[in-house]
Amino acid sequence: MDFDLNDEQRMFRDVLRDFVDREIRPVAQEWEASGRYPTEIVETMRELGLFGLTVPEEYGGLGADMVSFALTFEEIAKGWMGVAGILGSHSLSCWLIARHGTDDQKSRYLPDLASGVRRTGIALTEPDAGTDLQGIATTAVRDGDHYVLNGRKTWITNARYADPLPVLCKTDPAAAPAHKGMSVILVEAGTPGFTVERDLPKLGYKGTESCEVLLEDVRVPATQLLGGVEGRGMQQVLSGLETGRINVAARALGIAQAAYDEALEYAGQRKAFGKTIGDFQAVQLKIAEMAAQVQAARLLVYWAASRSDGGHRVDMEAGMAKAFASEAAVFCALNSMQVHGGYGYSKEFVVERLYRDAPLMMIGEGTNDIQRVVIARALLSGAATIG
Repeated sequence: MDFDLNDEQRMFRDVLRDFVDREIRPVAQEWEASGRYPTEIVETMRELGLFGLTVPEEYGGLGADMVSFALTFEEIAKGWMGVAGILGSHSLSCWLIARHGTDDQKSRYLPDLASGVRRTGIALTEPDAGTDLQGIATTAVRDGDHYVLNGRKTWITNARYADPLPVLCKTDPAAAPAHKGMSVILVEAGTPGFTVERDLPKLGYKGTESCEVLLEDVRVPATQLLGGVEGRGMQQVLSGLETGRINVAARALGIAQAAYDEALEYAGQRKAFGKTIGDFQAVQLKIAEMAAQVQAARLLVYWAASRSDGGHRVDMEAGMAKAFASEAAVFCALNSMQVHGGYGYSKEFVVERLYRDAPLMMIGEGTNDIQRVVIARALLSGAATIG
């Protein structure tokens, strides 16, 4: 049983750390506070090939293994979680096209997506349908050799930059069960009727936009149906969310690690009653528990990623990693804030941003309650075992 990264993964992590230390950490506080879009950081991510993480090498991508995929989101989230979000939705969409797209869709989109010339995201959530994706109301009606889309999507990361944007919709609203009538349509930027209406205000997760999108009589060629066959959208999306949950779990791990790092450093510097606060047992207990939570989360995230690399379905593993790591992120952010005392509540300190970013990890890519349902169903059905 090997708990170490291989040489290639270690070198990849070192490149990421250098990038984060050089280009993200120095500006994260200022740019996050001002709401500035991290254009220069995105450009460097393009140069590093990170937009091609989930694109096969034959289309110009990195074709990265899942452990390296997780490392990417962990390291970037340690510097600024919002920047990791720009890559997250893009990588999920690329994975969907690479895994489920037609040969024409792959050849038309993947090379430009891998290079970052194009970017993408994914449009699933609606104002009245989040966890229950079968409850979406967006429709795509066939009209000759086109589909006509109508609906509204919300919380869409990269919406202003996505080209194409995969949109989950109902091509057969009368289908029972509903998932049999659901499909994914690739909507290109600039298509008439496709409008990004507004950016949603958020507690954290800044640096990337989260938008509401309106589709009004959007005519899209039938060739934009992902995979070319109707009724497979829900299965396509659910398969992609396995990797999406590894991504979110790794981002949560990055937040947890950063919060721990900040607390450890501060505890060794801050003095009270004539000695550093790290000499007090109450602070030591917090540091110890944070360290245990971070390391346990790391092992779950890497385990889920390595299982995926082994060709296994990882519904349970990714669900465990996402649920545990996200709750570890919230725990570590809060405890790091407490170690910092009043300074932890100040926007001048990194921990305040971590405290605002952490809760989203418990919600995004399926709430933690849903993760636990997925885990339990896998165990009760015998599809997965523990021990």
